[in-house]
Amino acid sequence: MLLSPKNKTFGEYVQSKLLSRDDLEGSIRFIRSNGGTIATLNGSFDLLHAGHLEMIYQASLQADILIMALNSDASIKKYKSPLRPIIPLEYRIQMVAALEMVDFVTWFDETDPKVILEIIRPDVHVNGAEYGQDCIEAEVVRSNGGRVHIVSLVPGLSTTNIIGKIKETCG
Repeated sequence: MLLSPKNKTFGEYVQSKLLSRDDLEGSIRFIRSNGGTIATLNGSFDLLHAGHLEMIYQASLQADILIMALNSDASIKKYKSPLRPIIPLEYRIQMVAALEMVDFVTWFDETDPKVILEIIRPDVHVNGAEYGQDCIEAEVVRSNGGRVHIVSLVPGLSTTNIIGKIKETCG
């Protein structure tokens, strides 16, 4: 059980939720040895917004432990744009770790999360409706006995839409 954030500095609280690639396997073994189930959710979570929060909340309901895996800055540059992310990984980790509904946060450098999901082997992997049941994560999740849970998107909320509105406003 994590200590209350009131007993820690913000940096200590974030660190208590951060799992490096080296820490993952041992932490997963510990969770499973105590009968815990694991849900995963991955993405860039650049410009965190209410649509993200709804998805994270729904993911947290799917298992005992929610592990969020964030794309590294290099990963986002490769698959989205050389101009992204807007928010560097260090600060995206801090924002996600600050959420009570998130148990652990990790990151990955690959353009897709299959390698890290192979390590975690979630019971449930959560994804947005835009990716569907046949998302790129589905094969690795199902091959390890997990299932994919799809969350409907909040209409009109996406980082791309927010960036577009900012551009319109700043003209």
